[in-house]
Amino acid sequence: MIHVVLFQPEIPQNTGNIARTCAITGAKLHLIRPLGFSVDERSVRRAGLDYWDKVEVEVHDNLEQFCEKYPVDIYLVTTHGEMIYTEVDYEADCAVLFGSESRGVPDEIHQCFAGRRIKIPMRNRAGNRSLNLSNSAAILIYEIWRQRSFQ
Repeated sequence: MIHVVLFQPEIPQNTGNIARTCAITGAKLHLIRPLGFSVDERSVRRAGLDYWDKVEVEVHDNLEQFCEKYPVDIYLVTTHGEMIYTEVDYEADCAVLFGSESRGVPDEIHQCFAGRRIKIPMRNRAGNRSLNLSNSAAILIYEIWRQRSFQ
């Protein structure tokens, strides 16, 4: 199982796009509170998250709760990664962790994942920050799925 973990996501449209990618690839989506939006049925419908009912979503109070319930290898996706995402042989059961859109993850989480921080290569140009969260998640999901021969 591919687990996609969003740490305190803020933008419902990003989460919706990631949910859609998870639905069509069979990945499970995990959201770590606090969320920048509501996931009740009315809010989800209003935000246009039309794939929400087709994806397995689980909300956790904190990252520790996720780690206790799912003892899988976790890779933190960050612009500060030590490895390029294609350099990793992903385990059958693994998770990719993404920080919030505006803050990423706190330093203590970065420290916990030293040696398991991966990055997507980007040209370093003035004014470029990083890829959109949903684009980054799609790149990682498809790389892991590709390594499994799309099974």
